[in-house]
Amino acid sequence: MQLQLEDTICAPATATGGAIGVVRLSGPGCYEVLGKVVTLRSSRPLEAGSVRFGEIPGVDEVLVSCFRAPHSYTGEDCVEIGCHGSSYIIGRIMTLLCEAGARPAEAGEFTRRAFLNGRMDLAEAEAVADLIAAESEYAHRVALGQLRGGYSAELRGLRDRMLEICSLLELELDFSEEDVEFADRSELRRLMEEALGRCTALADSFRAGNAIREGIPVVIAGEPNSGKSTLLNALLGEDRAIVSDIPGTTRDTVEERIVLDGLEFRFIDTAGIRESSDTVERLGIGRTLESIKKAFLVICLEDPTVHGYDTPVTDAVRAMTDPSCQKLITVYGKADLMSGKDSGALSICAPTGAGLDKLRSAIVAASPTASLHGDTVLVTNARHHAALLAAAASLRQALCSLDSGLTADLLAEDVRSAIGSLSSITGEITSQDILSTIFQRFCIGK
Repeated sequence: MQLQLEDTICAPATATGGAIGVVRLSGPGCYEVLGKVVTLRSSRPLEAGSVRFGEIPGVDEVLVSCFRAPHSYTGEDCVEIGCHGSSYIIGRIMTLLCEAGARPAEAGEFTRRAFLNGRMDLAEAEAVADLIAAESEYAHRVALGQLRGGYSAELRGLRDRMLEICSLLELELDFSEEDVEFADRSELRRLMEEALGRCTALADSFRAGNAIREGIPVVIAGEPNSGKSTLLNALLGEDRAIVSDIPGTTRDTVEERIVLDGLEFRFIDTAGIRESSDTVERLGIGRTLESIKKAFLVICLEDPTVHGYDTPVTDAVRAMTDPSCQKLITVYGKADLMSGKDSGALSICAPTGAGLDKLRSAIVAASPTASLHGDTVLVTNARHHAALLAAAASLRQALCSLDSGLTADLLAEDVRSAIGSLSSITGEITSQDILSTIFQRFCIGK
């Protein structure tokens, strides 16, 4: 997308069909365009922060809010026209604005202009899209923290440490003929290891951050006819999964989303784990195993009517999961059939709801937010994760070069590569193709 920043752009900033709608204008000619379309009821000049009643003849009465550069969302002159939210009215206003000299905005063009005009860096701009898409309290909280610059401040601090390393090495290059080492090698190692540790920690936070952003994947695993589908339906409060006394009814994964304590979870009901000669069922079991490997949390539903209080499902799942990044909850179902045989473990009866509150609490306690502090910085973006991994790889190479006694110019090259990777996150170094890909996923009005 080749942007023409001298253009005045317009777009609906709200969904149509509501009681109130907003159409946004931005660009050097927005007040001239506004004057051709809206008749204001006051002759007072439009000043920054002013709000005026007006009319678009034959269309609607409107409320005009004015923002002057650079104190606007885009950093340009900007106007928001409040109107009634019918699709006809908003469409008619858009037509009149375009006839008066504006053009429809591209997807994400308002936020891209904000980035290009220095109103926010690229990480903050991407947080705008995450904020709009947030489906839970925690996803909203993480996106809002990034939009307010907490994540960017962390990255700037890390980049500054790397620039300190690079400046020491560059100073040596300026005096290379004198064979002088300005950068103490032990201090260089300390700075590099510190930067590497922080890059690695941020990259490692992506699994939790992405889970919060996309919904925490929770697999319900168990043997056929152990009550997995009944449990999913009970957690949902509706009959979403087919329940039958016939073992092997569930042949494929069934996914539904639930918000618990401000967190969005993606619950995945799976085919029962067992040996089977049925081709279709075996495919379903294969998908179960793949889902388990990708899950953040696995609910291992044991059937005490078959195995007592042994844990064959938990043992099987534990063998295929990574305890460093995946969690298991062992749950005994069919508690109504085991009266008088309380094991002291988490037991439920999905049809009656017995034990479900305890299970919900255990699920929330096992979530990635349980160990987070209020100031914890999380990486939620796959592009940022890749850039942090690249920066960490460059720093590891720099440490290897340091151990090998390589010269300052080779050390500096590795550190500069790490700086470049970090800079691509905030947008100091980013190609036009990457920018286009990022902003095209925004809605038009942003």
